[in-house]
Amino acid sequence: MKSSADSAESAMSIGALAARFGLATHVLRHWESMGLLHPARDANGRRRYGADDVTRVATILLLKKAGLGLDTIRSLSGAVDRATRHEILRAEAEDLRSRIAAARASLELLEGGLSCEHEDVTRCPNYRRLIAEQVGSP
Repeated sequence: MKSSADSAESAMSIGALAARFGLATHVLRHWESMGLLHPARDANGRRRYGADDVTRVATILLLKKAGLGLDTIRSLSGAVDRATRHEILRAEAEDLRSRIAAARASLELLEGGLSCEHEDVTRCPNYRRLIAEQVGSP
């Protein structure tokens, strides 16, 4: 699938598109090799990116920021029906919930260490509670 027929004046080179988003050009080439981007080509075979490509790059970056991998993004971009899209997003949401829970537990550990007034952390009640949870108290 080629980019929409943008006028020649609005088409960007790979360097211009990469600069617009603060990316290296090899990133855009990689995304193209994965099937995430489909730039048009000019008469000399050079990639030309239009408004649809700008939107697509912004979407990829947004989804990456949300924690999705490129394979998942490719699956989403290929999902033609709502049920498939929801299945993919449901799995990603569950994974994110797990990562958030792990991050919260890590933060609790660090904040407990910061608020502990014991010289020896092994004497700290919070530390002992966390260790007991890890090893399973009898």
